[in-house]
Amino acid sequence: MDAPLLARRAVQPANLMLVDAIYLGLQDNRAIRSAYVERISQRFDLAVAEDRFTPKLVLSSRFLTQRSEQQRWRTLEVAPIATMLSPIGTRVNLAWNGLLNKSGQTTDGRHANANISVIQPLLRDAGWEIGMVPVRLARLAEESSQLSLKSQLARVVTQIIYAYRELIRAQEQLTIAQDSLERGRKLLEINRDLVAAGRMAEFDVVQTEADVLTQEVNVEEALNQHDQRRMDLVRLLALDLDLPLRAVETLEPSPVKIDLKEAKEIAIANQPDYLIRQIANKQAEINLAAASNQRLWDLSLVSGATRETQRQGGSGERQWNGYVGLQIDIPLGDMARKQGEVQAATAVRTRALQLEESRQQLEQNITSAVRDIQTRWRQYGLAQRARDLSLKKIQIEREKLTLGRSSNFQVISFEADLRHAENTRLNALIAYLNAQVELDLQLGLTLDTWKISLNG
Repeated sequence: MDAPLLARRAVQPANLMLVDAIYLGLQDNRAIRSAYVERISQRFDLAVAEDRFTPKLVLSSRFLTQRSEQQRWRTLEVAPIATMLSPIGTRVNLAWNGLLNKSGQTTDGRHANANISVIQPLLRDAGWEIGMVPVRLARLAEESSQLSLKSQLARVVTQIIYAYRELIRAQEQLTIAQDSLERGRKLLEINRDLVAAGRMAEFDVVQTEADVLTQEVNVEEALNQHDQRRMDLVRLLALDLDLPLRAVETLEPSPVKIDLKEAKEIAIANQPDYLIRQIANKQAEINLAAASNQRLWDLSLVSGATRETQRQGGSGERQWNGYVGLQIDIPLGDMARKQGEVQAATAVRTRALQLEESRQQLEQNITSAVRDIQTRWRQYGLAQRARDLSLKKIQIEREKLTLGRSSNFQVISFEADLRHAENTRLNALIAYLNAQVELDLQLGLTLDTWKISLNG
């Protein structure tokens, strides 16, 4: 296979559908990959919080060899400690300590001590609601993290759609510029034929030649814009910047009927950023309850038992001790506890105001998005009719020119009108389709629209 053929194949653009662009973006987009990496730590935070009430065991031991002028002995000490915390605040500690001393070939002494203690708070840190605060906060944080991931995915998908359609816009603008250049060259040929037939003065051709050169400049600018939009899309997809792509999606607009009241209800139930505000409000209320609880007296029921065993030589003894009672700590003059409650109460009021503002902003965004869709559809209809009329106008004027009933100036002027009408129609079409994408984003339905599931 010859090298020129290989080169031609290397620059052949790859056709890309919008759904394929979104699929590639979900796989390779760096922002999405970074978000999923962060989810590893976030999920582990929840696992740690839910492991709060699992019994914990710490094994401690040491082995020492000692010597003096008279003798040498070895000591082995083992001290496992088990602790457990219950959802109602009960704290259980179980400890065992064993000590073994050996001198030479004989055992000089053994000592073992087992201890169990139970502390049940009755005021501060007591009860299910307070005991579960760290877990509840962790679960809310996990829910908020999932919503943040959903929001980020939706925004990246929206960016990809916008970038894809910007590539389509650049492709169509290049086609418009090339078609205009081709029509200008044909007009120049007609002018030269008319000059040769003696039906047009030679200096009248200069205007057409200048217009053709202008169209060539427009084609070069359109080529540059096309390459910029291609690289923008490729960067979002995390692909090679030199990869040639061609957007082949057909833009087929259709009118959309939207009930404003229903749209607002959908947004309130699904919009991730608004739901995150709601979670933040719940977290502030939980923190306030915990801060108020910390101002209570530390009154606890305590109980425990100790078993001590000592063995020296061939004799030994065991002894049991137990206790039960109440302990109380009363903080006096400690304003730090009041400070925590005041700060938590302030946070609750602040979060409530922010949630109210967020709801109003969301409703405004939905209203604007719905109105924008309706306006963009009307603009597209008008732009479509204007483009059709401009095309008919230039066709009629060209026929009149061949009959000597028009001028180059008029044809070139109508040609500019056609280019403007075609670009206006293209811009109106993409603006209408993008308005639908923006409404999906505001409603929180972007992932549902594209059937994207949240893995993480």
